[in-house]
Amino acid sequence: MSDSRDVLDRPAPGPDRTLTYGPSADHVIDVWQPADDPTALVVVVHGGFWRAEYDRRHTYPMCVALAAEGYAVAAVEYRRTGQVGGGRPGTFDDVAAALDLLVAGGARTDAPIVLVGHSAGGHLAVWASLRHRQPADSPWYSAGSPEALAGVVSLAGVCDLDAAIALNLDDGAAVALLGDTTEAVLALTDPMRLAGPGVPTILLHGDADTTVPIAQSRVYAKTSAARLRELPGVGHYELIDPLSTIWPQVLRAVAETAAPSR
Repeated sequence: MSDSRDVLDRPAPGPDRTLTYGPSADHVIDVWQPADDPTALVVVVHGGFWRAEYDRRHTYPMCVALAAEGYAVAAVEYRRTGQVGGGRPGTFDDVAAALDLLVAGGARTDAPIVLVGHSAGGHLAVWASLRHRQPADSPWYSAGSPEALAGVVSLAGVCDLDAAIALNLDDGAAVALLGDTTEAVLALTDPMRLAGPGVPTILLHGDADTTVPIAQSRVYAKTSAARLRELPGVGHYELIDPLSTIWPQVLRAVAETAAPSR
């Protein structure tokens, strides 16, 4: 199966509106509204190994496709490494603040909320769903994640920071994000260390992914209650490409986590 990067540069219609959640140019959330009342609000957290060279715009094709399925869609931007304020703590501050705004009704819908994150965005989406597992004195602690979120879909997510560091994924991307890799830092930023009861989570990961190895999701699934769906022959980019043959699997996972009766 082809794993083309074409989706990263493919033109797609822009959002219906853009929300602001802070003073930075990157403190924005692009929102698409479906034709009718939304069945869920899908919050998309983009990947790119947390680096400034990648922004939310490469997710526009999938955001438009999700809106066509009847979802309201919110694509979160956040400060990234290589720019002022990016990396820990700014990246984590931003994702938490953006999600808090959306949970509070910033997207003008009371539909169930599903987090969808790809690659490094998968890390951030899973991490954001575990904020209730943070120590109460953590700046990112939020007791309400299990009630506020219907579910999480991680697409080839970086869910194991120890392994990402050991494998030197993308030339040290995880170290660049964290600044240092002490246990105190990892305890607040690594989904593996925060794993426990919480938000229903589905992990989709291709076994031909050479960018983020499938072991990232396999190990997290064993540590948590997340459900892993391994995708034979699938690489890294098909999962965010609505033209790929695997896209229906993404829609299925979103629909399952969005279902109120889950």
